Amino acid sequence: MRPGPTRARILPVSIPTQPENLRGPRWSQEQRLEFIDFRLRWEGRLNRSDLTEFFGISVPQASLDLARYLEAAPGNAVYDRRARVYVAGPEFRSLYQTDDAAKYMNELLARATGLPTGSSFMGWVPPMAVTPVPGRAIDANTLFSVLRAIREGEAMSIVYQSMSRPEPQSRTISPHALAHDGFRWHARAFCHTRLEFRDFVIGRMLRVEGMEQGGADPATDKQWHTMVSLALGPSPRLNEAHRRSVELDYGMIKGQVRLECRQALLFYVLRHLGLDDVKQRDADKAQVVLVNTAEVATYL
Repeated sequence: MRPGPTRARILPVSIPTQPENLRGPRWSQEQRLEFIDFRLRWEGRLNRSDLTEFFGISVPQASLDLARYLEAAPGNAVYDRRARVYVAGPEFRSLYQTDDAAKYMNELLARATGLPTGSSFMGWVPPMAVTPVPGRAIDANTLFSVLRAIREGEAMSIVYQSMSRPEPQSRTISPHALAHDGFRWHARAFCHTRLEFRDFVIGRMLRVEGMEQGGADPATDKQWHTMVSLALGPSPRLNEAHRRSVELDYGMIKGQVRLECRQALLFYVLRHLGLDDVKQRDADKAQVVLVNTAEVATYL
C-alpha cells in the first residue's frame, strides 16, 4: 500500500553502590582518572577512599591514580591536610568531557525520577525536587510489537482508542519511529485507514491483533524528515529586567535562541512553550514569543 498525502515534590535521592561486576580490573586507569576529574569538577573534593570504594581497588593503587592525575593536570587538585582530602585548585580545568553542566543536570533529573543512570560517577548529590506528572502506562508486549514493526518494516493490526471516537477502532499501522511529546510516547506510523502518517499514543493501543508484511516506506514521511527552525525571543511587553531574565533563562544570544524540531513534532513544541494559542492567553504572562511566526505558520 502506498502512502497518500501527509498531514514539585521532593523525592529521596539514593546513591547506589557500584555493582560488583563493574569493580576492580574491569575499569581502566583512564576511567579512574576521569572519575577523579568528575568528582573534583562537580563536588570540589576527593579522597582515596572514594576511589577504593567505587572501583574496589587497593589504597596503593588509588594513590598511584591520584599521582598520575596530578602529573597530567598539575594544580587541578591541592591536598588539604586539615580535612585530609584533595580539593579542586583555583585554576581547575577539566581534563575529560566532564564539564557539561546540562549532562550533569540531566543525570540529576534521571536519578530523581527513578531512571537508570548506568555507571554514574556521582557521589554526593544536592537535595532536589521535580514537578510530578501522572504516570503513563505502556504494556510491555505492545511495546515489543511496536519495536518489532519498526525494526522489521512490518505493519500492525491494532485496536486503538482515539480521542475523536468513543469506541475503540481497528487500525492497521506501519510504525517507523518513536517520539516523546514531553508527557507521552507515540509511535510515528503510516495509517492504512486514513492513508497518511500520524502519531499513535502507545498507551492507547488496547490490543495487537497481528503483524503483517509490507509496511510503508519511512522515507515518504515528509513531516518527519522536515526540520523546522523556531526563533524565540523575549516578549516585547516585558520590561528591561524581565527581558534580560528571560534571555538568561533560555540562553539567548542577542535576544534570540533557535530550536530545531521535526515538523511532525511542531505542534507539541509550540504547546509546551505556550505558543500554540498566544492570542487567547493573558499577554502579560507571555515570557517568550515566536519571532519567525510567518515562517513557522507554513509548516502547521
